[in-house]
Amino acid sequence: MTPSRLIVCLAVLGSGLALAACETTGPGAPAVAAAPKQPMTHSEAAMECWMGTEKSDGRMNLDKRADIVDRCIEQKMKGAPPNR
Repeated sequence: MTPSRLIVCLAVLGSGLALAACETTGPGAPAVAAAPKQPMTHSEAAMECWMGTEKSDGRMNLDKRADIVDRCIEQKMKGAPPNR
């Protein structure tokens, strides 16, 4: 190995070690404040409720599922956990 290649390899290795030492996601990292949770929109509530009925009540009559979704949306918009 030529001296210039050795220098390049050492430089790359040193850079990698320097970057590894700068990691801030470990246990000593400063706490970052979580962004405040945005209120749920009607369309988000509707999407979540329809997806929930697709999984659990997929074979149910569409009109009955629509009633379940409407109740679910009302509860989500109030901030209460959905009940069936």
